[in-house]
Amino acid sequence: MKQLKQMAQSHKKKRSILMTSSFLIGASIIAQAYFIVAIVDHIFLNNGAFSDIYPWMGGLMVALLLRALLSYVNGRTGVKMASEVKGDIRRNLLEKFSRNPLQASLKGKSGEKVSIMLDSVDEVESYFRHYYPQMIQSTVVPLMLLVAVFSFNWVSGLILIVTAPFIPIMMIIIGKNTQKKSEEQMDKLTIFSGRFLDILQGLSTLKFFGRAKDKTEEIRQSSLDYRDATMDVLKIAFLSSLMLEFISMLSIALVALEVGLRLVIYDQLTFFTAFFVLILVPEFFASLKELGSAFHTGRGSSGAATRIAAELEEEEQPVKWGNEVLEHRTEPPSIELRDVHFSYGSDRFAIHQVNAHLLSNTHVAIVGRSGAGKTTLLNLLSGLIAPTDGDIHVNNRPLFDYEEKSWFDQLSYISQNPYLFSGTIEENIVLGMSDYVSRDEVVEAADKAGIAELIYGLDEGLDTRIGEGGRGLSGGEKQRVALARAFLKKPTVILFDEPTVGLDLKTEQILQKSMEELARSSTVITVAHRLHTIMNADQILFLEDGQLVANGTHQELLELSRDYREMVHVQQGGDAG
Repeated sequence: MKQLKQMAQSHKKKRSILMTSSFLIGASIIAQAYFIVAIVDHIFLNNGAFSDIYPWMGGLMVALLLRALLSYVNGRTGVKMASEVKGDIRRNLLEKFSRNPLQASLKGKSGEKVSIMLDSVDEVESYFRHYYPQMIQSTVVPLMLLVAVFSFNWVSGLILIVTAPFIPIMMIIIGKNTQKKSEEQMDKLTIFSGRFLDILQGLSTLKFFGRAKDKTEEIRQSSLDYRDATMDVLKIAFLSSLMLEFISMLSIALVALEVGLRLVIYDQLTFFTAFFVLILVPEFFASLKELGSAFHTGRGSSGAATRIAAELEEEEQPVKWGNEVLEHRTEPPSIELRDVHFSYGSDRFAIHQVNAHLLSNTHVAIVGRSGAGKTTLLNLLSGLIAPTDGDIHVNNRPLFDYEEKSWFDQLSYISQNPYLFSGTIEENIVLGMSDYVSRDEVVEAADKAGIAELIYGLDEGLDTRIGEGGRGLSGGEKQRVALARAFLKKPTVILFDEPTVGLDLKTEQILQKSMEELARSSTVITVAHRLHTIMNADQILFLEDGQLVANGTHQELLELSRDYREMVHVQQGGDAG
């Protein structure tokens, strides 16, 4: 609740509106009760003329309309506050994920992140839409009603002071359990949502391996767990409502008994006073009961806020960019690694003190066994993650002194599985181009990437729509779309995470030809898995367990590194090419 309260307090203007409208609601309730009592007392007890009550009837109508209008204002203010807070939270989450997208993606569980972004943030809405406006209203209105009752009948006021605290006491007792159960409910919902999305994304794979039925049962069990958690929350909600109704009913009965005895038997009160008090007392407890109902939803929001806060406060390794502009040159930039160290966290994989100088307009291969740190080093060179220690220099200046945009404008990163978004083929090719790009330029880039023939064979050509993740295209076709992006962008630094692995020979040859053309005007850094890629490189960085153990050409490494020779020998033995 603390985080939610701090968020609400930051919206000072809306808090002022809620305070003002709550005060006016209290005044309208008192005025409404006064006019009703005055009308009844004048007509039925004093046998007054009907024409005498017209001013009071008008006042009553104004009080009723004002109360309805102010209740609407309170509700709308809560809705606007909830909308703004949800927008702020989602922006903060997106900023955190985008500050270090690689760190976010490496942890996986995309479904869980989606659940936090959508379900948890939506759950927070109840606090600002219902609980917070009601909390302010239930703080102001009952105090005003208590003062009004005291001014007419101090005994009734004393009964209210004695009985009213039982409501917040019950709210506290039940509320503690409510928060715990609500947090459990949110955990179950997050697990259910995350598991469902992750399984849905990999459904084809599960089908091929005959595990779809097992995962169906897993989803079913997650759904039942969420249902049980929801029912536990509802049980507490119903119990809370029952106790609030019981306390309110008992308190109103005590006041009614006191007023009845003093009015009828002891003749200590006038009808006007007795009736006025009996109208205000139910309003007094109704306001507190509404707070009790809203308190339950507020506690539910607290569980969601805890999950959001945990996500936002989770330790990260942000990449901080500078303000220097890396200008485009005819000569690609040179890159130097100086004592570069990187770790994903304590007791996890790390890169140790890598030193290397990658010359301009050369082809550099990064090789090593699986898990040696090749992709991590590529991510460091790209600027997606920042070194824990040491520096990466571009043109003799630290990489992160440059503007993020000026660096990524000169960089293309083509992985084994490039991501394509839902949209047309043209929209995916021009992704990232800030300047206007003509259709002819897109066609030329597609032709150089070897995908033009495919596009011409489609009914809608470049306007053909593809699904999320490139659904509708083969792996090789997705690679060629990624290469077309690079041809259109004309980068000076190209990072390849061996995009030809797993492709058929014809597609591999097309991609190799396109990659060679791209490399003519760029510094090319490739994570290499195949021998023919290694042999043609100007420089090879050989990694072993996160350390750079050898650096040189293919022939130099064959002579200097026994481990490198063994790796090449194994690959020659298993690779006919």
